[in-house]
Amino acid sequence: MNRQDPARATSRRAEPDRAASMYVEPGHAAARGEQPSPAHRIAADLDAYLGDPMDESAGPFSYKAIVEAEERDELPSGAVDAVRDWGFPAYLVPCHLGGRLATLEELFFVTRGISRRSVTLAVMYGSGLLAVNPVWLWGNDRQQELVADGVLKGDLACFGVSEADHGSDVMACEAEAESDDDDLVLNGTKWPVGNATRGRFVTTYARTGSRDFSLILVDKDGLDPAMWDVLPPVRTVGLRGHDLSGIIFNDARVPAGGVIGRRGSGLVQTLKTLQITRTAIAALSVGTIDAVVRIGMEYAHQRTLYGADIYQIPVIRDHLVKAHLDLLIAECVAIPVTRCLTVEPARLSLWSSIVKYFVPVLGEEVVASIGTVLAARGYLREGVAHGVFQKLQRDHAIASIFEGTTHVNLANVAGQLPYLVTPPEPTGDEAGLLAGLFDWTRVPPGWRPDGRRLQLTNEGLDEIGQRFAATVDELRTAAKAHAAPGVAAELADLAERIGDLRADLHAGIRDAAGDTTSVAALNRARRYCEIHAMISCVLTWLHNQEEFGGAFAEGRWLVLCLQRLLQRVHPDTELSEEHLPSLEAAMFKGAGAGAGGQAWFSLRSLADDDQAVQRADDQAVHPAAAAGA
Repeated sequence: MNRQDPARATSRRAEPDRAASMYVEPGHAAARGEQPSPAHRIAADLDAYLGDPMDESAGPFSYKAIVEAEERDELPSGAVDAVRDWGFPAYLVPCHLGGRLATLEELFFVTRGISRRSVTLAVMYGSGLLAVNPVWLWGNDRQQELVADGVLKGDLACFGVSEADHGSDVMACEAEAESDDDDLVLNGTKWPVGNATRGRFVTTYARTGSRDFSLILVDKDGLDPAMWDVLPPVRTVGLRGHDLSGIIFNDARVPAGGVIGRRGSGLVQTLKTLQITRTAIAALSVGTIDAVVRIGMEYAHQRTLYGADIYQIPVIRDHLVKAHLDLLIAECVAIPVTRCLTVEPARLSLWSSIVKYFVPVLGEEVVASIGTVLAARGYLREGVAHGVFQKLQRDHAIASIFEGTTHVNLANVAGQLPYLVTPPEPTGDEAGLLAGLFDWTRVPPGWRPDGRRLQLTNEGLDEIGQRFAATVDELRTAAKAHAAPGVAAELADLAERIGDLRADLHAGIRDAAGDTTSVAALNRARRYCEIHAMISCVLTWLHNQEEFGGAFAEGRWLVLCLQRLLQRVHPDTELSEEHLPSLEAAMFKGAGAGAGGQAWFSLRSLADDDQAVQRADDQAVHPAAAAGA
């Protein structure tokens, strides 16, 4: 018996005039106040719409409603409708097809906003994104129009790749599609698959020849119900209420035109598609980090022991400060790679794997650390924040597993390392590329999906890491001119230590050039990711300090983030106590911002708002004004 959800609610699309008001022409300076880019403004709109999750009156997105629904293995009543009514499905559909998916950066920020309330709901839509991206990248006009219309109306999609006996070994796929006149006859079982039961569209990975695999778009609405069935829901540790199930095809007749792109290219298409969703998954982690740090901060100031709030206990303060630094580091690593999809998509093969390994690992560490702050309260399904911490902890565990496990992504990085240690001759375009990635006040180019622009390897190119010497020179110069007193010297010392780590790593890679699969090779990949994170923090400061001003420009946060990252290599590295007050001021500001507590913990909170607003007035050019001129 088919178990497809019959109540596929169709909701109004979000008003296009609201969307239009949030966009700025690429190349123009974005407003630099509380939201320095369209992505931030869109996310702020969603945050205000969903309300403060700590507030019981916030409806289906209050922690109270979320925890109560999970006890029933359900999503909160009204949650999906609320997200649809706001217009979230439009951020899964490119603009030229009637949606609002202009950049991956925008999708990252709105997904972060949902994830700090419900990772489960974010995963539901993330599973759909994975399924529809091949259609956007390689599909024909008919396929794109069909799927876009369905998604905008609220239909879900799923990506049928996994099989019970083969896991990530996609070459062992048993599902098969054989030609029969103008049809393909599809047989096989896909399991486990997110949205397999509720989803209308199934992007199915199937064998179409002895060594050929293709992606086939299956529309359940167009299939004879006798040709397919779904498997029962899988019982999971977290994500309770999410549709994780499976689908069986039994002589399902699909039009031959259902093949997405060129027949036989399914393996390459799958590997390229994962580069996008691996990057987007970081939003689940950053949203979770934001949520648990907020819960920890509130608890630390409300809980009194020994005559004072427990934030005054050094070890509690240490946990919360380091967790906040980890969130800032995660932003520095993830946000540039979300921009990469439209700035330089050919680099995603490496950088998406770095993000997919590093940011979820940071998230796991932060969740564990805040669990130490909450102590016994973190183990309860009630009490602090309505007991949501234990749910966030269980839900976030999926981030390191799907779209390639931690080890799969480290292996992808390890396989490219021998080609990265000898940089190519500079082209002169490197500085512009890095500015496009790291300048938060620039609007990235809009996305016009084209699978040909994605590559299976970086072909030896990594401008973030390979331009290290030039980046350090720029850091020394800018820090002397703009950083707080004493910070320039500390940054110079930290840069030297990073340089030593980098030199040792490169020597190790050269000495073991033929080894890309051993445990030692994965450890080298891990170190490469850590150094990438350090350089990303530096580049984030370099490209934003003049515009942001304030505590951001002073660079104290950068010293602390680099010290925090070095603790992964040298655990005895200490954080500079004299730099903590400005960081803690931003932490307290985020924790207590407004009655709704809607301000994110973010590097943006370190910006000088007055200076930013003035520069926006002086420099920003509205597209309409520019057209009139």
